[in-house]
Amino acid sequence: MDKFSIYKSYLKGEINVSGSKNACLPIMAATLLTDEECRMSNVPDLSDIRTMIKILEVLGKRIQFYQQKLVVKSKKVKRYTAPYRLVRTMRASFCVLGPLLAKRGKAKVSLPGGCVIGPRPVDLHIKGLKQLKARIRIEDGYCLADVKRLTGNHIFLGGHFGSSVLATTNILMAACLAKGETIIEYSACEPEIVALALFLKRMGADIEGEGTPLIRIKGKKRLGGAELRIIPDRIETGTFIAASLATGSPLIIKNARPSHLISVIEVAKQMGAKIKIKENSLIIKPPRIIKPTNITTLPYPGFPTDLQAQFMVPLILAGGVSLITEKVFPDRFMHVAELNRMGAKISRSGPYSIIEGVKKIYGAEVMASDLRASAALIIAGLAAERKTEVLRIYHLDRGYFKLEDKFRRLGARISRQKQ
Repeated sequence: MDKFSIYKSYLKGEINVSGSKNACLPIMAATLLTDEECRMSNVPDLSDIRTMIKILEVLGKRIQFYQQKLVVKSKKVKRYTAPYRLVRTMRASFCVLGPLLAKRGKAKVSLPGGCVIGPRPVDLHIKGLKQLKARIRIEDGYCLADVKRLTGNHIFLGGHFGSSVLATTNILMAACLAKGETIIEYSACEPEIVALALFLKRMGADIEGEGTPLIRIKGKKRLGGAELRIIPDRIETGTFIAASLATGSPLIIKNARPSHLISVIEVAKQMGAKIKIKENSLIIKPPRIIKPTNITTLPYPGFPTDLQAQFMVPLILAGGVSLITEKVFPDRFMHVAELNRMGAKISRSGPYSIIEGVKKIYGAEVMASDLRASAALIIAGLAAERKTEVLRIYHLDRGYFKLEDKFRRLGARISRQKQ
C-alpha cells in the first residue's frame, strides 16, 4: 500500500486538466446500447476507468485503450451479468443497468460500492426503470431486471437531496431504446449529463433538454456507433484552484471549461482570489490573506459536493470564521478529524462544519477516507509546516490522473512511497 510524503511548497506555473472521469464512465456504459464501434479521446488512465473496461469486457465488449484513446467493439458473446467483484469497487458501474436492460432485455448487476461518503441508495434508478415497465427485484445483493421492450413514460427523479446524476444517466440511456417518448422531470443538470446526451445523439438518439431539469427522449429501435472527446474534469480544475488558495501560489490552469465552474469561481473570488478567464484557461492570483466565507454544496450549477473537502483547506487558513453546509451528502465530513490533527479548528454538527481560521497548520500522519478527501489532505500537506504523510492514497488513483506528477511540475515537494 502506498503513501504520500509531503512538505510545504510554493507552487508556480501552468497545468493541463485531464479528461473527466465522471463524464467518461457513463459514456463507456452507453456503448452497451449498440453493436457498432465507439471511440473516445482524452480518456484519463484511472483505476475506475480500468474497472469499467473490465466490466464491459465481461459483458461482451472488446476494448483497446492507448494514449488516452478508447475504442470499444463488440464480441459475438453477449452477457448480462455485472459481477460483485467489479461493481463493488465503483458506484458508477451501476449505470450499466439501464443500457443492458434496454439493449438485451435482461440485466443482473451487483449493488454498487465506491467511496464511503454516506448513504447513496439506488431507489431512484429502480423507480425510473420500473416506470419504463421493467420487472426488477433485489436478490442476493444483485439487481435483477428483465423486459421484452421498455416503454416510455413521464418520470419524476427528485430525491431527498435533489436530483441524482447516476439515476438520470441510467434512465436517459435506457429511454433511448424504449418504445415511445420518455420525459425525465427533475433530471440532473451536470455537464457530465450534457456530455452523455451529446454522445447518445451522435449514436442516433433523439434527446431534447439535456442540461435542464426536464429531458425528453423519443425512443429508437437501434443506435449506431459514435465518437467523442471527453470534456475536461471540472473537479480536478477546482482542486487546483483550492491548492492555489491554500498555498498562496499563482497558477495558470489550462484545458479547463470555466463555464462549468461558475459557482466555484465565485466562491474563490469571495475568498479574495483574482481570476482571469481566457478561453479555456484560468489565471489564478490568490490573496495574501484568505477571506472567510460560507459554502453550501448543491446539485449543479451549485457548488459541487466533490469540491467541499478541498475548499475546506484554504478556509482553515482564512482570517475569520467560515461555515460549510453539505446538502448533497450530509455525512461527507470524514476529512474533518484528519484536518484537525494538523492543527485546524473545525467543529461539526450534522450537515454543518464551522471553521475557525488559524495562522498555520502542521504536518502529521493522516489517513484518506475517500477520493476527494485524499486531494484535500494533499493540499493541506502542501500548506502545512513540517512533513505530512497521507496514508491509504489508493482512493486518489480512482479519480485523479497523475495528480502528484502534476503537483511536482508546479514545484510541489511530494513523493509516493511504500508503507
